[in-house]
Amino acid sequence: MADKKKASMARRKQEIQLQQEIETQEEWEDVMSKEGLYVIDVYQEWCGPCVGMVGVFKKIKNDLGDPLLKYAVAKADTIDALEKYRGRCEPCFLFYATGVLVAVIRGANSPQVMRTVTEQLQQEHKVIDGSAERKEIKDPYISMVDTMDNDMEEDEEEAEEGRPASKKDGKQMRFKGELVNFGDENDRSQESKKEVTVAVIKPDAVQAGKVDEILEEIRAKGIEILKDEERTMTEEEASNMYTHLQDEDFYKDLIAFMTSGPSHILVLTKGRTGENIINEFRDLIGPTSVEEAKEKQPESLRAKHGNQTYMNALHGSSSEDQAMRELAFFFPDYAIPVAEGKPKLQRTLALIRPDAFKHHKDEVLQMIHEAGFKVALQKEMSLTKEMAQDFYKEHEGQEYFDELTTRMSSGPLMALGLAREDAVEGWRSMLGPKELDKAKEEAPDSLRAKFAVEDVVINQFHGSDSEAAAQKELDFFFPMQQTMAVIKPDALGTKDEIIEKVHDAGFKIAARKETQLSREIAEEFYSDHKDKDYYNDLVEHMASGPTMFMVLSREDAVEGWRSLIGPTDPEKAKEESPESLRALYGGDILKNAVHGSSNPERAKEHIQKIFGDLKFTCDGWLAKDEEEMQDQDEKKEEAAGEETQQTTEGEEQKEGEEKKEEGGDQTTEQQEEKQGDIEPPTEQAEEQEHDTAVSKKSTEVEDVAPEDRQRYREAEAAKTEEPQQQEQTSTEEAKPTEEETPKEEEKAPEETPKTEEEPKQEETQKEEEAPKEEEKTEEAPKEEQKEEEVKQEEEAPKQEEEAKPEGGEETKPEEPEQKSEEPAKTEETTEEAKTEGEEKKGEETKTEGEGAA
Repeated sequence: MADKKKASMARRKQEIQLQQEIETQEEWEDVMSKEGLYVIDVYQEWCGPCVGMVGVFKKIKNDLGDPLLKYAVAKADTIDALEKYRGRCEPCFLFYATGVLVAVIRGANSPQVMRTVTEQLQQEHKVIDGSAERKEIKDPYISMVDTMDNDMEEDEEEAEEGRPASKKDGKQMRFKGELVNFGDENDRSQESKKEVTVAVIKPDAVQAGKVDEILEEIRAKGIEILKDEERTMTEEEASNMYTHLQDEDFYKDLIAFMTSGPSHILVLTKGRTGENIINEFRDLIGPTSVEEAKEKQPESLRAKHGNQTYMNALHGSSSEDQAMRELAFFFPDYAIPVAEGKPKLQRTLALIRPDAFKHHKDEVLQMIHEAGFKVALQKEMSLTKEMAQDFYKEHEGQEYFDELTTRMSSGPLMALGLAREDAVEGWRSMLGPKELDKAKEEAPDSLRAKFAVEDVVINQFHGSDSEAAAQKELDFFFPMQQTMAVIKPDALGTKDEIIEKVHDAGFKIAARKETQLSREIAEEFYSDHKDKDYYNDLVEHMASGPTMFMVLSREDAVEGWRSLIGPTDPEKAKEESPESLRALYGGDILKNAVHGSSNPERAKEHIQKIFGDLKFTCDGWLAKDEEEMQDQDEKKEEAAGEETQQTTEGEEQKEGEEKKEEGGDQTTEQQEEKQGDIEPPTEQAEEQEHDTAVSKKSTEVEDVAPEDRQRYREAEAAKTEEPQQQEQTSTEEAKPTEEETPKEEEKAPEETPKTEEEPKQEETQKEEEAPKEEEKTEEAPKEEQKEEEVKQEEEAPKQEEEAKPEGGEETKPEEPEQKSEEPAKTEETTEEAKTEGEEKKGEETKTEGEGAA
């Protein structure tokens, strides 16, 4: 026993003497100051030195017996000089000759190590003898990284200074004995590259003719094949690739097998960024052992196409570092594509109609998940016939409308909000053609063809036909709602990640507040849990540190948020909903990261307790923060309403103008006046034009009391008084005779008002023309006085005109007589016109209301 311990200690001492341990910057500098050739194994603590090479080093040391040859292991984690090797030393051997880097080998390639040691020892002896000079090199891999980092910094500086990023020439350097191009022009910009992996379809699968089948299975998983090259490996290439297996008994057979025939070398990625492609592809190919693959993952590629241990059909990079080494080895000139920005998700409405919901719900949902859709909203509900008719009102009048709405209201259905990059087109593609016969013929695997109901012409699924339609339809089934979301003290450190997932799930954060709860507020907030055993612990935890409260807005927000956070117990969440927030960030039932209101009523109570009274816009934003948006929305609605009203009124006015053509309509005369086709209007025409303008303005304030409208008209009359005085001289000759005036007045009551505006114009004119005594009895004394003053001011120019010798002087004295002849008829006609105008307005409002519904 004692002898064994002594032997073990001796072996350990021998290993220590073989490889010097370097763990500090001081120890590193000490080694760099010494003469000799140091072969240094650079490692990190998480993986340790390359134990497999110790035997090789011993053999070399014993065979050569050269005192200049020394070995060391250097811990990159604690040595400043090796900082750039952190994350890039798996494994890595640096050759230093008296402090000068002369060679680098990546990978446990024992033949290359032995050859390099021999060559560098010979060179070092020549340097010592003075017959040669020491040749310093730079680690090509580290140089590449430095170049990329420097270029990125330069681009950032140029961007900050407002200058366009400069274009740089392509660079070349030796790596793995090959000339490598590291980009040209803007290839090394700030944009990140896609994650890629290297795959090899081995000679056995190639010889068996399975390449096309394997490639098809790879593509079926959504994996993109960036590069595919058929080549036969050399022994050196195979040895470099499998250095990690050199101690295995089958190593030589493996090398012989890999060089026995052509292989297919692939570069793979997936999606916009390639995230997780390495692990995903390794899951696809299955365990290394074919027997284990057949037992544990019978659907894996190795289980399907492999034969035995190393003849297992495929190889895949095991880590990102290995993937980069293999990529540089097989495709030294290949430029990895730039990762695309974060995808913009679309949402669409999917309806599983009653018959399909009753018989095929689970199968359909499974197909939806397999197609890559995320179910952001989900609701089971029943529609009434009226609701179905409202939803499909655009199809009203079609022969299938009644059957469609009857089927839609025949029982429970499922409404889904689906999210994907191309959700609208993707879902409609899955559905197939609307006509069942066409769907069965052209797309037999589509949902509409597969789940068609016999003797029923209505298909069983609905999908929005555009993003705009999708939003409108989602609002119909999932109206905007608010809920309270809480990030608890135990998860506040991951709030940024959680908030990102909140946005990804389609929620709007209408309000947020980070605060530390007092015990009293925590007790009140969780008052509904007061009878629970964990209540005191929960209150203590919630008061133990800062908490973030958020008001989230979305369609069906309460259920949507509870679905996103998952079950209360994180362990249960990991089993049932592994992507939920509690599964990802929760520790236990108490420290489960997040909280959500249980129902809409509780959500309102919680929001009131934490934020007070809040009001929200129809889009779910906080009202006080969206005042400008609301104003814009209101303006848009008003503009749309005015446009609709103007269109209707325009059509009606056109009809009215046709009837008024023979009677010399005032509006026509005004238009002709603007065009200069007739002489300036008479004083009476000016008064009528003035009244029309006042009438138009009164439509903007039609809810104002009559006396206020009168004051408004009087103010407008005062504004136009001075221009009227200046134009009176030129208009006298154009005054109508006293016979023409009664004709126009008699004609007005016979005409049926065609628009809302015309009755108001007539009403205003009659009010102006009616005897002032009737208005005086309804107004206050002050109003009478003001009205008399305005009346006198208006009549003053008329009296001046009466004194002049020109024609038309008898027209004015006769006007009051004409006006007073038919006061009752005028009032009756005005009331009749007003009633018809209100009825027409009511019909228009009803039409608009139905359209909005």
